[in-house]
Amino acid sequence: MWKLHWISISSVRFGDYLNSIPLPAILSVIKAEEWENYGLLTVDSSLIYSMIDVLLGGRRVSGNVRVEGRPYTTIEMALARRMIEVILEDTHRAFEPVTQVNFKLERIETNPRFAAISRPANAAILIEMRIEMDDRGGKIEILLPYATIEPIRVQLLQMFMGEKFGRDPIWEGHLATEIYAADVEVSAILHEQQLPLSRVLALAPGDTVLFDRTPSEPIQLRCGDVDLAEAIMGHIGNNVSVRVTSPLNPPKVTMAGFEALDQSMEGR
Repeated sequence: MWKLHWISISSVRFGDYLNSIPLPAILSVIKAEEWENYGLLTVDSSLIYSMIDVLLGGRRVSGNVRVEGRPYTTIEMALARRMIEVILEDTHRAFEPVTQVNFKLERIETNPRFAAISRPANAAILIEMRIEMDDRGGKIEILLPYATIEPIRVQLLQMFMGEKFGRDPIWEGHLATEIYAADVEVSAILHEQQLPLSRVLALAPGDTVLFDRTPSEPIQLRCGDVDLAEAIMGHIGNNVSVRVTSPLNPPKVTMAGFEALDQSMEGR
């Protein structure tokens, strides 16, 4: 039975990290295919020898496995490669809530000088974990340069899962569906004129207000304070009807205006 313990996440310089790796160790150059960039996965010698000891039926001993100062054999490298591939599969699933990314093992190095994937002064994120198997185990380190995680920078800045900083297609589709199903009140404006307040107060039943309109002249269709289109009055049975004769007036605020506002807010 094995257990995985998370140790820490820190920011380091790439060159400082390479110089601090205790040897012997296995350094795996991994490629994030969707991000088109590289990272490092380092497995220390204690974990390598513990894993090999467990898989090949070694005796159960307490304490750390003795680290030999010899190169890794072909069998040890093959077993280590398979373990690294399993770790990369789990790393892919760990990133799924943020983004879809596949990590591919490019090559395995034992010399840090041959695992240089970034400039020494470049900043990187270092993730340290420890695996324990029957009182044995070792440490795994995943190093991702800042340039590698740049494509998901916006997602990593989110305070809450699923938070959006700009347009949200899901919310736009939901809002459009609800708007189409909403009930609105449309008024047909036959005529508008200004009258003195004294005349309005003097109106009584039977008074006549003349509208300067003929039955063939267009009227305005209005929703709230917004003029929608022009129409012609008519009759359908005993009901008064209107027939739209012009296309709807375009909105004064377009989606391009909202996008420009979002960009200006992000710039602040």
